[in-house]
Amino acid sequence: MTLLIDLLPAGMFLALFVLLALGVPVAFSLFGVAAGFCLLAWGTSGMPLIVSGVFGSINNFTLVAIPLFILMSVLLEKSKIVEELFDVLYRISWKLRGGLAIAAIVVGAILGAISGVVAAGVIGLGLIALPQMLKYRYRRGIALGAVMAGGTLGQLIPPSLNMVVFGAITGVSVASLFAGGLSAGILLAALYVVFIVVLGILRPGTFPKPEGAPTSGEQEAKPHVSPGRVLRGLILPGVLITVVLGTILSGTATPTEGAVIGVIGTLALAALSGGLDWRTLRDTCWSATKTTGMIVWILAGAAAFSAVFAGVGGQALMIQTAEMAPGGRWGVLIFAVLFLFVLGMFLETMAVILLAAPILTPIIIAQGFDSLWWALLFMVLLQTAYLTPPFGFAIFYLKSITAKAITIGHIYRATLPFIGLQILFVVLCVVFPGLLTWFPGLLE
Repeated sequence: MTLLIDLLPAGMFLALFVLLALGVPVAFSLFGVAAGFCLLAWGTSGMPLIVSGVFGSINNFTLVAIPLFILMSVLLEKSKIVEELFDVLYRISWKLRGGLAIAAIVVGAILGAISGVVAAGVIGLGLIALPQMLKYRYRRGIALGAVMAGGTLGQLIPPSLNMVVFGAITGVSVASLFAGGLSAGILLAALYVVFIVVLGILRPGTFPKPEGAPTSGEQEAKPHVSPGRVLRGLILPGVLITVVLGTILSGTATPTEGAVIGVIGTLALAALSGGLDWRTLRDTCWSATKTTGMIVWILAGAAAFSAVFAGVGGQALMIQTAEMAPGGRWGVLIFAVLFLFVLGMFLETMAVILLAAPILTPIIIAQGFDSLWWALLFMVLLQTAYLTPPFGFAIFYLKSITAKAITIGHIYRATLPFIGLQILFVVLCVVFPGLLTWFPGLLE
């Protein structure tokens, strides 16, 4: 019987991966495994553990920011603000070799700073930027990779939904996470851009030199960006970003209050751009409601899984395993990083946070690492999780809106250079921890 109890934690993860491989939705896989192993370990008397775990996780005021940020992201997509933003940046950068890919990265960073929802970034760029890159004969792998890498920057650049959840369950300041995520996201975006520029120099055929701007008729030879379009496409979104992040980072507003400001600002921006009507508003609210419901179910399922996992001794087992890692505190850190990397290959990032953060964070802090630095490194690793096959969610977001000629294999291969860049960035953040903590330090 003792041996059976010892095997339950590993059995929970094995059962979870089997259900995911069979195509069962993430939330229901988490709930199913939690309920099944709860009954196996304690019978029906253990079910209150699941209820208390779910209620304790969901009953958090900080999480109110999630539906508001989702509403912002969907409204940006429905009102064509994303399309206008990309078009303006493309008209400015089209003469650069690789300018379209650079524009995709920059727009992804801006979208992250406005809404913080990765799905909106990847799908928005996939619908707007990818066709243009393929039209102008960009190499397919780099075009796909740039869309996914740029679209997932919303994971790091605040306001990030994952940072809100991480802060809510670990007690790390969300404002400090936002500050560190802003500097980390900009650095990672810069690393992507440097890679594209160097690749354009070393392999010019990757980005054929454009013969004209991506417009039709007489304007094709001399693209022009009017001051009005620059105002609508760049300056107004920039003002919105500054107001939302400024109020949160300065402490003037909580993340939830900042989200309210962001929704109001996005509505005003959509109205000024002419993309706001009753149909758009209705579709936006319905889409945001569905997405919020999906995320809340994942939150609840992961909370149930975590409660049962801790109850059967999984957390204690993880601590013992980490402490057995060779190399002292650095061995523990490497174990935690590898554990997160593997989880990210199979689970949605919100589930990774709720499963791993309560387990790994106390272990890492006990080894003497700074809690904010670890939280930000956790976020950087989640950025990688969006791209890692077989279940990186950015892969499936992009596949859902691409032509049949682009297979899942093409998208898998397209992630590899950018996964390599993200692993390089993780190493740099470990070697130079100030890369993650310098900006939050300035605001203290």
